[in-house]
Amino acid sequence: MAEARRVRAAGLFDQGRSGAEIARMLDVSEESVRRWRRVWEEGGADGLRRRPASGRPPKLDDAQVERVRAALERGAQAHGFEADLWTLERVGLVVERVTGVTLSRASVWRLLTGRLGWSLQRPERRAVERDESEIARWIAHEWPRIKKGP
Repeated sequence: MAEARRVRAAGLFDQGRSGAEIARMLDVSEESVRRWRRVWEEGGADGLRRRPASGRPPKLDDAQVERVRAALERGAQAHGFEADLWTLERVGLVVERVTGVTLSRASVWRLLTGRLGWSLQRPERRAVERDESEIARWIAHEWPRIKKGP
């Protein structure tokens, strides 16, 4: 939407409209219109178009990310870990094995949550001695008795 406004402003610049008029028409500040006009005068309408994000390119390309996804979906035990739980360190090791690229913990987190769309999941902590049938019996028989009172 922002790009469409800027491109519309370029058309209005061509028509010779004033900055105040363009600001009112596009519901933006006059300062924005002045900034857009400077860019438009230097680079034309193309200068007002959206540019790709700058910065360092990702260490993993899309094909590598998909290979990592497939490897992670096989589970942690398939990669030699004792429990079938993923930690950032474990995922980092698998990424390195699959792609040869070493990632920091923060980069592993961004890979999981951003590019793979995974979320933090913590296992439920349950006592080894937990007896589900005894819990169900207690809820069905003891809890109503206690709730009623003496």
